[in-house]
Amino acid sequence: MVRPGWEDGRVPRPDLLTVTDPADPRLADYVSLTDVALRSRHEPAKGLYIAESSTVLGRALAAGHRPRSVLLAPRWVADLERMLAALPDDGTTVPVYVAEEAVLEQITGFHVHRGALAAMHRPALPGVAQLLADARGGAGARRVAVLEDIVDHTNVGAAFRSAAALGVDAVLVTPRCADPLYRRSVRVSMGTVFQVPWTRIDPWPEGVDLLREAGFVTAALALSDDSITLDELVADQPERLALVLGAEGHGLKDGTIAACDRVVRIPMAGGVDSLNVAAAAAVAFWATRV
Repeated sequence: MVRPGWEDGRVPRPDLLTVTDPADPRLADYVSLTDVALRSRHEPAKGLYIAESSTVLGRALAAGHRPRSVLLAPRWVADLERMLAALPDDGTTVPVYVAEEAVLEQITGFHVHRGALAAMHRPALPGVAQLLADARGGAGARRVAVLEDIVDHTNVGAAFRSAAALGVDAVLVTPRCADPLYRRSVRVSMGTVFQVPWTRIDPWPEGVDLLREAGFVTAALALSDDSITLDELVADQPERLALVLGAEGHGLKDGTIAACDRVVRIPMAGGVDSLNVAAAAAVAFWATRV
């Protein structure tokens, strides 16, 4: 079986290189990796994203993503070698820069969580129709999530983690939604952004029509006079369901709510009118699990 993202399903071996100089030009991909720097300099200009921690890197490799290079502390070398040893070998190498943790912090500008980073090549995103058709081993998606204009990377990562844990088949993100492959999103998701198939749905909200053509009933999570409760949705749950969740603060756009087939609210107590979007996603994913 060919692993996606690798020619002929092959992966490289590590080429261990010790570095002591934070200004080493070979480390340019890792210099001052604040989220702002990542967005403006590395993503998507070079077609890279950053995988942080050995756990996240392992999940990225398991999903077939290709590393451009790896930067880690000495104590994580053995873990990396074990991860690569479990994959097919094509005889090529990937640069693995090994530096003490104090040097890592000088290079990146922050404390490196669990002492490992990797600059990863971004895989090409599939089209929406292809993504939906390929889900569930080719049987087609039955339950998907749409994230509309969610700009907080933590919320995006948390939504992906809930989607993975609760069996959502695919996630669609709108053009203005934060990138699931930003470092913070990847980290918060614990690498589950590599497990859940996803792509961008553009244009939006016109993409609701595309979902409808694919057989999905679209359910907008919003407060509305004509909304039904989540319990009512579950009592008569469509065979193919797309849950649409909106941006922090303002929620879904009026045009999106109008375009969707149903408007759904999560019943609240204690005078609370709504949940954080990541929390709402987890509740909705659990309630509609199949």
